[in-house]
Amino acid sequence: MANYIYIDNFSTTPLSPYALSQMKDAFSLTGNAASPHIAGAQALFRINEARENISNLIGALSSEIFFTSGATEANNLALRGIGQWGILNAKERNRIIISDIEHKSVIETALSLTDIGFDVVKAPVLHDGTIDLVQLNELINDQTLLVSLMYVNNETGVIQPVWDAVRMTHQHGALFHCDAAQALGKLSIDVLELEVDYLSLSAHKCYGPMGIGALYIAADAPKPLAQNVGGGQERGLRSGTEPVPLIVGFGAAAQEAAGKLVDDAVHSARLSAHFLAKLDAAQVEYRRISGDAPTIPGGFALIFPNISADEIISKVSKTLCISSGSACNKGAVVPSYVFKSMGFSDEEARSIVRFSFSRFNTLEEAEQASLILIEAISALRS
Repeated sequence: MANYIYIDNFSTTPLSPYALSQMKDAFSLTGNAASPHIAGAQALFRINEARENISNLIGALSSEIFFTSGATEANNLALRGIGQWGILNAKERNRIIISDIEHKSVIETALSLTDIGFDVVKAPVLHDGTIDLVQLNELINDQTLLVSLMYVNNETGVIQPVWDAVRMTHQHGALFHCDAAQALGKLSIDVLELEVDYLSLSAHKCYGPMGIGALYIAADAPKPLAQNVGGGQERGLRSGTEPVPLIVGFGAAAQEAAGKLVDDAVHSARLSAHFLAKLDAAQVEYRRISGDAPTIPGGFALIFPNISADEIISKVSKTLCISSGSACNKGAVVPSYVFKSMGFSDEEARSIVRFSFSRFNTLEEAEQASLILIEAISALRS
């Protein structure tokens, strides 16, 4: 039993006991999925079983799921792979559009494509953290190759209007990629309804193990050029021996999430409501930075005026796991670019803390977490 309360599920979720049990079983097997014997066949069977579970969770075909080491690699494969595909097959399209609040693995990958001639444009967000659809629509043109927009932001929990953005993108004949790492297992996802071309997934945001993820590639979308070359695994798109136990764990977590989406959402929302009610009862000064924008159940970010988020986090760190969007750059604390993009000042951005409740948190933990936070803020204000 942990002697702390963990509500930092934007960073990573706990590993599901069911996923762990399936992984232990897979670790007991010896076999490379590429080997032409019974052990290899057993490994391949477990991989295909997991691929089926993941595809079922997002409404895809199993053949549209390609395993990677995580969402960062999936983002790299989608953006760099399609950028390189475009150089060969769509030379007239040299624009790539991302949003101001994408994960760094999307921002840095997109910017790296300027080296091969792409114009990378960032679409702004509104003050509530949602993409400015009017501005996005003005940026997309007939020279656009790819638009990349996340499903859920990892610092605010805000759900983006992906459906609308996809339609704008496709009207101009461009392709659409969505980083859905924070949405998988928390929101219902149907890739056919969304009509996305590419979707990045991560197991450890969905009660699965770290070190495994996937890229969904629609059957009718161009295949990205491989970034890992070698033995030709994952149908030539991602070479490297498949980590069977990790894939099995991902598949088990996806299978479990499919049956728990509604219950998990109700549970997490109940815990966050209880937590916030306790802060209100104690007259803690805060505000929800996303306003009325939709957020994932149990996930939100709060600003505590005139108090450093890092001081709050440091004061409670031995008993309560929470985090901010700040980053340390050469010894200096730099406010989150996400919060800055939403229009917050440096001072305000340094006062924002993110919280995320999970399937495994309890009502008692939500109450205890609020008491720990209330005591810390009271001490800091005095």
